[in-house]
Amino acid sequence: MTRDSSPPRRGNARLPASLIVPVEDFCDHLSAIRRSPNTIRGYRADLIDLMEHAHSHGNDALSKIGTSQVRGWLADTRLAGASPATMQRHWSAARVFFRWAANEGLIRSDPTAGLASAKTPKRLPATLGVDQARHILDEAVAQARSDESPQGARDAAILEVLYGGGLRVGELCSLDLDDVDRSRQTVTVTGKGDKQRTVPLGAPALRAIDMWLPRREEWVGPGSGRALFLGARGGRIDQRVVRRVVHAHLRAEPDSPDLGPHGLRHAMATHLLEGGADLRTVQDILGHESLATTQIYTHVSTERLRTAFRQAHPRA
Repeated sequence: MTRDSSPPRRGNARLPASLIVPVEDFCDHLSAIRRSPNTIRGYRADLIDLMEHAHSHGNDALSKIGTSQVRGWLADTRLAGASPATMQRHWSAARVFFRWAANEGLIRSDPTAGLASAKTPKRLPATLGVDQARHILDEAVAQARSDESPQGARDAAILEVLYGGGLRVGELCSLDLDDVDRSRQTVTVTGKGDKQRTVPLGAPALRAIDMWLPRREEWVGPGSGRALFLGARGGRIDQRVVRRVVHAHLRAEPDSPDLGPHGLRHAMATHLLEGGADLRTVQDILGHESLATTQIYTHVSTERLRTAFRQAHPRA
């Protein structure tokens, strides 16, 4: 199965090797411990920005960067209008990088050790109601039956599998035909760090796959391989195409939040918990390393219960 590779190394002609090389070595370290290409790309961009800030203040070596310069970099980022989430990401990139540099003996002390985290306010993710999700999926299946091209059947299967299995968009795009086990009604998913998990699929998702597979043959080409979902040119489907499919179908639903593929994952997890599933089961299905990551969905469910209570109870 073809997997994402780490992003290519890239230098910066404006910076001396003494500042660029440690960043690239750090990114190689992240790749070796199987951090995602998106994470590596984001950390590299943030750290290059930090090195440019340090260099503009006369620093030409990693060991010369102190707490005051890291703090100044974060302050400049905030003054430029960065969101709290961006501030948190910058702080995290610097903290992880300098901790690694200290462990590698590249610096004597970690300049981020005395810096407080840029706290990101917790916000509950917007999500679909059960009836909204059902209607969106039913409409997609209905469109598939009337679509003369394979696209309708493919899009319906994409929506059903994303919601039915709670998959990340990258996980869906990397699915192969052999990953679907009809006898067990499951799909084998390769998640972050190439860790595999087995996820149950309901009857609607399996029916949607069955509708798509005969139409898939119309798009098969030399680059198709064993990919479950194809683009119109016959290659493995791209994440951007999946995002467009999800946005288009959700925008067509009245009063639906404009969510991407991750929104269907949020909705599936929330609906499972509202239906009585335990937190550990949802954690296993989603492939979360930490139970704390899954617990956000309990807050979503509880808040929806409070809202319903306030709206309906005469003594609320």
